[in-house]
Amino acid sequence: MKRRKVLSAGLCATALWAGSTTPALARGSSQRLTEGNLPAARRLFTAGKYDRLHQVLPGLVARASESERTGPVGAGRAAEVWVLASQLAVKEGEVDTAAAFAVQAGTAARRSGRPVLLAAAARAAATPLRRTGRADIALQLLGEAHDELDTGHRPSAAVLDASGMVALTAAYTAAQARMPSAAEQFASLAEQAAARLIRGRVPVVGGELSLAQCVLYRVGIHHKLGDIDRALAYAAGLDPAVLPTPERRARAATDTARTLLAADDVLAAFVQLQLVERAAPQEARRPSVRALTAEVAARQPDLPNITAFARRTAPRPAT
Repeated sequence: MKRRKVLSAGLCATALWAGSTTPALARGSSQRLTEGNLPAARRLFTAGKYDRLHQVLPGLVARASESERTGPVGAGRAAEVWVLASQLAVKEGEVDTAAAFAVQAGTAARRSGRPVLLAAAARAAATPLRRTGRADIALQLLGEAHDELDTGHRPSAAVLDASGMVALTAAYTAAQARMPSAAEQFASLAEQAAARLIRGRVPVVGGELSLAQCVLYRVGIHHKLGDIDRALAYAAGLDPAVLPTPERRARAATDTARTLLAADDVLAAFVQLQLVERAAPQEARRPSVRALTAEVAARQPDLPNITAFARRTAPRPAT
């Protein structure tokens, strides 16, 4: 019970920070969610098709508000929608909106009684907290969420997947806070969970955890810690083809590009940015990726094709 109170308090702190933000996505017809609503929306996200997700998400957000009041099952479905909405807001650099949706996800997840969903909500909350200098709160949320999961002698595959992903998010958060011991501890926990998942040979529908996912996170973790050589070693050992979705392959190229820029290899960084566009074109138009493109162009303006790439990946005007 004490752990639940700490996690609840942390999510409430996120809500207070988010203030009175009203997410722009919260529009659409009102009806309850069905089990089939969520997988299709999730596939749009993992495919990097954020414009299409924008078209369907308003209706899901409105339905989530209705479903949350119907009981634990409806609350669980609502939590998944709020998490997805928060993740999309992060992709677009809308930190306040991401935080507000993460709070709603935490509330719905607690009503569902499912620690796996509470872990997903904590992960969603961690990103906007990190981006506003509140890594300490994010790390507390993630640690408590990890403790809530039953990872004893025979945890389910879904629990292993959730615990590993929470640990990876915590490792990255600790690295951003310059806490190398905690980052290494959480990364190791995730790798152990991934190994157990492989040994169990039970697929998780919609699961994210894998050894390749752990390697991908290691690139970002060691970049944040300033250990560029180690980050590049992990990047070199990662085969993007084994990552399951375009969004993840784009993330691998983005993190590698960022690390290569830190190593002053501008040309190789540009190669990676082109791989981002190849994997998921809309990823290349995200604000954080556009910032990397701008840095490449500023540091080596005569780089062949950099001007055309920058123009091509510029955000498209709203219609």
